[in-house]
Amino acid sequence: MRLVPLERSLLRWPENWSRLMDFDLEPSGFLRVEEYTEGDTLVIRAEIPDIDPDKDVDVSMTDHTLHIHAQREERSERRSKDEYRSEFRYGSFSRDLSLPETARKEEISARYSNGILEVRVPCPTHEEEPTVKIPVATS
Repeated sequence: MRLVPLERSLLRWPENWSRLMDFDLEPSGFLRVEEYTEGDTLVIRAEIPDIDPDKDVDVSMTDHTLHIHAQREERSERRSKDEYRSEFRYGSFSRDLSLPETARKEEISARYSNGILEVRVPCPTHEEEPTVKIPVATS
């Protein structure tokens, strides 16, 4: 009985299977976020690993809507004696989030650390109106 040699690609079956299964169920370009409040501040966190925040992310606000846009390019290389493999994974991600009417756009801040973009939006629950002194007339 003669054995037929297995093809090299079949020997890499676990690697090929894991690449096939490497996908997101989220729509393409959809940026996942979490939102919570700390006192009068709305905190929005987005996981965006492997970006340069100075070049790859844009945060802006118009008409009580926060816009987050990010772009990422990821490259992996593997070299061995018999082969060279290079894979790219890149894309554009964006999200628009409605903000409360009391959001103070002048005080919004954003920070990027360890793959997490955090946007802090001060949103007082009630606006303090200045006290107006009303003179009392005498007759």
